[in-house]
Amino acid sequence: MIIRPATLADVPAILEIYNEAVLNTTASYDYEPSTYQARLAWFHEHVERSFPVYAAEDDAGQVVGWSSLSEFRTRIGYRYTSENSLYVAPAQRGKGIGKKLMAPLVDAGRRLGFHSIIAVVDADNVASLQLHKSFGFERVGYLKQVGFKFGRWLDVVYLELLL
Repeated sequence: MIIRPATLADVPAILEIYNEAVLNTTASYDYEPSTYQARLAWFHEHVERSFPVYAAEDDAGQVVGWSSLSEFRTRIGYRYTSENSLYVAPAQRGKGIGKKLMAPLVDAGRRLGFHSIIAVVDADNVASLQLHKSFGFERVGYLKQVGFKFGRWLDVVYLELLL
């Protein structure tokens, strides 16, 4: 398994992994799959603003996961805070890929001068909550029934890592 900065050629795989999560999980509260054009614009914005995007590539050269840091909020006072995203292809979950994708995000956050990284996680996503806690993220908020997907109300946990 290789963890490396994502390239333009990785955008289709990143899109496929994200869209699977949209359609089948509560890792994203989107209802509709994203488009290639939207994900391409997302990727270009990250490159232009020096926000990192990493890809996990297996031995066969297939991208099986990705992670990124993004702007937490647009107001200037939040400029030292970022928000992370991390998605792994369904057949690859539970194999430690998330840990491999998280480590460079934390390093990049420090290198880029962020003070904190925020994670917004569905309260039932035990694997993601444990992953974040293993990197030192602490639970700083819990919002009840703020999301609605698959016919039910969803709670959200906010976690923070002070860098």
